[in-house]
Amino acid sequence: MTIRILLADDHAVVRQGLKMFLGLDSDLEVVGEAENGEEAIQLTEDLHPDVVLMDLLMPIMDGISATAAIRRDFPDTEVIALTSVLEDASVTGAMRAGATGYLLKDTKADDLCRAIKAAASGQVQLSPQAAARLIREVQAPESPEKLTERETEVLRLLALGRANKELSLELGISEKTVKTHVSSILAKLNVPSRTQAALHAVRIGLVSIEETG
Repeated sequence: MTIRILLADDHAVVRQGLKMFLGLDSDLEVVGEAENGEEAIQLTEDLHPDVVLMDLLMPIMDGISATAAIRRDFPDTEVIALTSVLEDASVTGAMRAGATGYLLKDTKADDLCRAIKAAASGQVQLSPQAAARLIREVQAPESPEKLTERETEVLRLLALGRANKELSLELGISEKTVKTHVSSILAKLNVPSRTQAALHAVRIGLVSIEETG
């Protein structure tokens, strides 16, 4: 199944470059381009992309605000933050807003394609360095509701980087049931994304930072 991608970046040359090399992968299709956060939200509503590649520094509305709005209103669309600088504030801001991951703009084309496919399949990918940086910043949810035994197991596997399909096979349940469990976990932990849930799993000692890598 083709993964539908929306590009959000205020530089036309960046969008052009991304579109060119993403177009070389038959599994990926760029369905729209936005020049600012406001436009990204509107196009997400119109086009229902699977993944938004979101620049963080844009006019009218920045990428972090747009990410928060998209994850709130269109939870089936994953967002990957694309930035030119690795600043703690930007990274943690994007993660708090619900981004599935973040990449630097000098990321190799193959790595970007892999990250997009991972995000679309519900896979959390955290490098140990990223996890260590984020774990200090992301606050533990206040009095989270208790997870069931099955939800705890889903959370553990999710934090280990398993995709929905792998979770389904490993637990002997349908992918639809996996998604239902994940939605329940996010609601109980009061976090907007799988990445935040994975960080919570590291915080409470369900998995180690090394295992997430």
